[in-house]
Amino acid sequence: MFGIFATTANAQLRLPAGYFWKKLPNGLEVLVIENHKVPLATIEIAVKNGAYTEGPEYSGLSHLFEHMFFKANRDYPNQEVFLKRTQQLGAIWNGTTDVERVNYYFTFDRDSLKAGLNFMNAAIRFPIYREEDMKKERPVVDGEFQRAESNPGFQLWFAVQQHLWGNLITRKNPIGIHEVINTATPEKMMIIKNKYYFPNNSLLTICGDIKHEDAFVLAENIFDDWASSGFDPIQKYPIPPFKPLEKSDFFVKETTIAQTPTIMLSWQGPSYLTDSASTVVADVFSTIAGLNSSKLQQALVDKGLASGVSLGYTTSKYVGPIDIFVSPNPNKLKECYTELMNQVSHFADADYYTDAQLKDALAILLRNNIHAKEKPSTLPGQISYDWCSTSFNYYTDQAANYQKVTREDIARYIKKYIAGKPLIGGLIIDPALNKQVNANTFFTAR
Repeated sequence: MFGIFATTANAQLRLPAGYFWKKLPNGLEVLVIENHKVPLATIEIAVKNGAYTEGPEYSGLSHLFEHMFFKANRDYPNQEVFLKRTQQLGAIWNGTTDVERVNYYFTFDRDSLKAGLNFMNAAIRFPIYREEDMKKERPVVDGEFQRAESNPGFQLWFAVQQHLWGNLITRKNPIGIHEVINTATPEKMMIIKNKYYFPNNSLLTICGDIKHEDAFVLAENIFDDWASSGFDPIQKYPIPPFKPLEKSDFFVKETTIAQTPTIMLSWQGPSYLTDSASTVVADVFSTIAGLNSSKLQQALVDKGLASGVSLGYTTSKYVGPIDIFVSPNPNKLKECYTELMNQVSHFADADYYTDAQLKDALAILLRNNIHAKEKPSTLPGQISYDWCSTSFNYYTDQAANYQKVTREDIARYIKKYIAGKPLIGGLIIDPALNKQVNANTFFTAR
């Protein structure tokens, strides 16, 4: 097996050329990426916060916090003034809330870097949760949830998550719970802020047509008086362990919005903390399965049993899921499911893929890695995801480590996480179609 990634605090930091790192005395990590392709700069603050920090009583508040980030703060006391300032800066801005990361970013002219950093400083450190703003934003966030629920794919995904994670479902669902979102108060927003929004739990990334020496000076001058929490939030508020699946569980969900059926299979996959090597191997095997020449594609798509099938793994510090999505031919639903399970049962076969297919997959991953780094404004979000869920070294070494993956690594990964392991299977289907096919008679664990 290729080398396991170092995860200890003493591991030597490795960064790509043009990347520069510094930790301020208050614990804020500052990463500067010099990229002179265009005369722009992007700044991002990422926080180790998200669904994984939320029990049921706070589910969705990290997402609401993201929305409130772009409202009032000490320097810009209402959203109108806030938005006017973004226009003056010529900024493009947004934020995201995921399972293990929340991030906020602005892109603007390189000459606005100092003003942009001051703007970010006010937003991250001195928010004002006005009740009138929350009254407006609660239905916006809940509306996102409702729109998601109108999508049969989301309904299937959510139902699978409930089975996969049990009573820890809120720690894998960033969008939240309706009741929690709709009853959120400024006081609850401050609870989130006072638990996680500290410099020693954050990464500031500055990327673009800049000099790293100048960027570090600006970052220190603006953020050095942001007080550390004095504790590690993730240690003080530990993430409860996800209970391993004890047995497979399959279900059929009927809904009239499912104009075509969808099948989803999910396993509990590797965690970066305990098996970092397998998080890389998972991507390689998923890429093999996605090749047009793969046995999975040929057996389902080429034979007319499905219009599409995909296999993927979500890189996570705390148990990432392995998912298969299938769009079956409604007229061959039983045959599609039977062949899908047949394919899964052969994943571990030595001849399930060829050496040429492994080579093709590695080439695809290399090209994708290069392509992903072509747009400077996306670099902060890519590396902050790894900073939250893996490490800087993981980001730096990922392309090279893909190329080191061997057949033995893939066999070990499949044996450990997929072959013969408990899984969750879900099928979402229109009631009228299910009346014809009676999916409950065959869509069962094997």
